[in-house]
Amino acid sequence: MSKFVAVVGNPNVGKTTLFNSLTGLALVTANYPGVTVERKVGRMQLEGEPVYLIDLPGTYSLSARSPDEMIVADVLLSQQKGEEPVDLILAVVDASNLERNLYLVTQLLELGKPLLIALNMCDLAERHGVAIDYAQLEQVLGAPVVPVCAHKRVGIDALRASLQNLLQGQTAAPKPLVTFSEQFCESVRDLHAELNQKQAVIGRRVSLFEALRVLADRGGYAEQRLVDALGEPFRDKLNDYRLRAAQDGAVAAEESITRFKTIRRILDRCVRVSPKRQDMFSERLDSFLTHPILGLVFFVLVMSIMFQSIYNAAAPVVAWIDAGLSLLVQGIDNVLPQGVLRSLLVDGCIAGVGSVLAFLPQIVVLTLFIALLEDCGYMARAAFLMDKFLFRCGLSGHSFIPLLSSFACAIPGIMATRTISDRRDRFVTILVAPLISCSARLPVYSVMIAAFVPNTPVLGGFVRLQGLTLLLMYALGILLAAPMAWLFKKTILPGAPPPFLLELPSYKLPQMRTVVFKVYRQGKEFLKRAGTLIFALTVVTWALAYFPPLSSNVEAVYENQRREIEQTFPDGDEREVRLAQLERDESRARLENSFLGRAGRSLAFLFKPLGWDWRIGVATLSSFPAREVVVATLGIIFNIENPEDESNEGLVSALRQAKRPDGSPLFTVSVALSLMVFFALCCQCGGTLIIIQRETNSWRWPAFTFAYMTALAYIGAFVVFRIGNWFENMAPH
Repeated sequence: MSKFVAVVGNPNVGKTTLFNSLTGLALVTANYPGVTVERKVGRMQLEGEPVYLIDLPGTYSLSARSPDEMIVADVLLSQQKGEEPVDLILAVVDASNLERNLYLVTQLLELGKPLLIALNMCDLAERHGVAIDYAQLEQVLGAPVVPVCAHKRVGIDALRASLQNLLQGQTAAPKPLVTFSEQFCESVRDLHAELNQKQAVIGRRVSLFEALRVLADRGGYAEQRLVDALGEPFRDKLNDYRLRAAQDGAVAAEESITRFKTIRRILDRCVRVSPKRQDMFSERLDSFLTHPILGLVFFVLVMSIMFQSIYNAAAPVVAWIDAGLSLLVQGIDNVLPQGVLRSLLVDGCIAGVGSVLAFLPQIVVLTLFIALLEDCGYMARAAFLMDKFLFRCGLSGHSFIPLLSSFACAIPGIMATRTISDRRDRFVTILVAPLISCSARLPVYSVMIAAFVPNTPVLGGFVRLQGLTLLLMYALGILLAAPMAWLFKKTILPGAPPPFLLELPSYKLPQMRTVVFKVYRQGKEFLKRAGTLIFALTVVTWALAYFPPLSSNVEAVYENQRREIEQTFPDGDEREVRLAQLERDESRARLENSFLGRAGRSLAFLFKPLGWDWRIGVATLSSFPAREVVVATLGIIFNIENPEDESNEGLVSALRQAKRPDGSPLFTVSVALSLMVFFALCCQCGGTLIIIQRETNSWRWPAFTFAYMTALAYIGAFVVFRIGNWFENMAPH
């Protein structure tokens, strides 16, 4: 019979590295039933029997206030529907920071399940002058303690042997260590008895530990679930129990004080710290990296290198992908004639796959940088540094990583908000994350800047105007995300930002095996979640741009022209050029006649205040499901070959030469800036909206996000066009 082991521990204790070492990366990933939090399950063999390790999210305690913490508590208490109960708990503990880590261990000891403690980073503890009596610690805790160095794979065999012994039932479950006051214990017992008298209403039996958590965690998930089941009056009764348990009802404080007193007694017996402890390297480095000025300069430098590398490193891979897709299109051209099937395959399926794969390299490069910065310990310092800025916006440093991840794609950024315990902070971060300019906006910026922004030196020649414009487009989202977050925290999601408590991990060399695995999982997740959606939406957009078909008379005209070219030019380059031009003429006629083209013409009055005509409007409408398709649509509208290539000189030239009916230029600098601002601020991403719905469990929030960002984009584009147009009219001709 299969056994299940829950791997739990504080953040930054090497839990994932140890998990990977034990399972050999033999993972199965899926969502927990009913929630979007992903679970990682690894399989290992012990004496020929399969053992499944469940890698739980990092947590400092079992006080469930965020979705991640709720999952940890549910799995350990065997309350996750459809899941097998846990047979054993593997607690990963940082040996260099026992006082903080043992808080969670004292809670795990009260669950009544077999417990194994992996004392990780023992080498780091020794360098810090911390000497641990492992045998004494094991005796005091009443659970096996195995010293390991996961990143060096030291102690893994001993850990596997201990796992096998425990799973074979050779060791009993440990006993609780913490002794609370009599009035505290009496309140827990009475609450436990009352809850189990109502188990028919609750739907299950409540454990003694869960009763303690309900009592101690005011406003937590455990309390809210019981209130949902028993009604709002139960909250008042619960507050009466809290007043009985501790002075002024401060049960959480009473619990923390009692637990830390017990932990200090344990440390006095089992741990010795060298009195000659020298100033650690990490402490000296922190004095620089967390400095309010020097640290910020270093942070900006690191971010600049990261974003520059994203584009430079991904460019060759994107070129290979484009070349491969071009060969595939050529193969289809040689097999299939013009028609619906060919258009579906080339303009729908291949274009959909291409729009997904084109951004995969940038996602991978960004994930690689973030994984390296996290694994070496710097990312926690960056979050600490940014906390002061985010606090002024009503958020905390916990929002830093999700917002940073949104530069590559808002989808992983929004998913990263699961670690934010405060619901209001989490939702506000989700609402503003799409404002951060992701990589999908880059094609629009690149085309418009190349076509209409001169590459002249500015600021004394240190930078050029094109590069400065691109920087300003990226900065625009950041500059607007801050006031929007502040506004949301003052209005629809009011509340003061929670205190930002962060344990700075020790610096260490990144474990490349773990880093590579993180990159692999993020890329796979992007293809699975975002890729399938973008592909589907691209096919839908193709259908809207292709149907209804041209009338038979118009089709006959193009077919006759095709035969005439083939007869006049039997072979040679001239024949291919003319046929390609005819195909683009036909595609443009089909687009103008399509549902999408008709919608663009009917909504032209909305685009006019922004300086756009119906053609720009059609390109914008086509990009609402996925903004990266806009360049391809512009290429079709303006009769360009290879429109997917945003660096295509033909497209840039065509945009410059495009005219309005009165003969005036369609695009000016103010129109180009208006279009870029609209794309910078509008939520043109169906994948992002669906992820918001999944994370908030409501369609209200994605609808609100789409509405406020579209309004913001329209107003911003209108203001930029009007100001730019005024300057253009004032300039001497």
